[in-house]
Amino acid sequence: MATQKKMALGRGITALIPDSEPVPINTGIQMIDINRIEPNKRQPRKKFDDEALGELAESIKLFGILQPLLVKEEDGFYSVIAGERRWRAARLAKLKEVPAIVKNYTDLETLQIALIENIQRQDLNPIEEAECFKKLIDEFFFSQEDIAQKVGRSRTYVTYAVGLLNLDSRIQEFIMDGKITPSHARVISQLEDPEKQVSCAESIIEKELSAREAERMILAYKNSPSEKEKPAKKAPEPDFLRIEEELKNLFGTKVVIHDGRKKGKIEIEYYSKDELDRLLLLFKNAR
Repeated sequence: MATQKKMALGRGITALIPDSEPVPINTGIQMIDINRIEPNKRQPRKKFDDEALGELAESIKLFGILQPLLVKEEDGFYSVIAGERRWRAARLAKLKEVPAIVKNYTDLETLQIALIENIQRQDLNPIEEAECFKKLIDEFFFSQEDIAQKVGRSRTYVTYAVGLLNLDSRIQEFIMDGKITPSHARVISQLEDPEKQVSCAESIIEKELSAREAERMILAYKNSPSEKEKPAKKAPEPDFLRIEEELKNLFGTKVVIHDGRKKGKIEIEYYSKDELDRLLLLFKNAR
């Protein structure tokens, strides 16, 4: 990957696209028929709060849209690059036209802008944010270190965020709904069985446990006689842990080394066809 300037999250979309021109605020604005505008199919944000949208719609009725949308023209229609929440609220307010700035960004730039706008506004729930990071890894070949530098987070934060996507889908739903926090989820991930993860999550929700209380509960469960009777897995050697970490950084995904008596194997995880293609390209380039 080409070297990019290291910029913090607060520096705007140029943190991800340093060579692109800044988005103009008050120039090039035009009124566009709202029915000719479509949502961004690759919008990272999946959930929109209906009550908050209703409040924004009422504000738009009184004051109009104060900040124009950023859109891209596609076959006579326009796709929202930034401002989908305003567009949705404008539809609720029954506006016929909305102010917008038309830009001819590439598909890669469009997705990056959509990602960074949501991250900057803190509009994403932890799972949506994790999916954003995964898209940067899978589609733009960013390493976790790259993402950490570009969005002003620590590498550990990015690692933990992406790790949430390894949890059972029911746990992820609890996180998206705000029933448990990522801290709870990291504690729950100590359990390998998805059914036990869900059961513990439900107990945490029902008892309204803090992350520390949840950790004590899970530790007590793991130390219970029924669990202790199960054969313990062989702890990985320190050298294998180091190599695993290096491979994770290299491939931008989870890597596990299984060391057997006569032979071993390396397990590389992927979460989509696109990510599998990305890994294949990495292997081809390494030849």
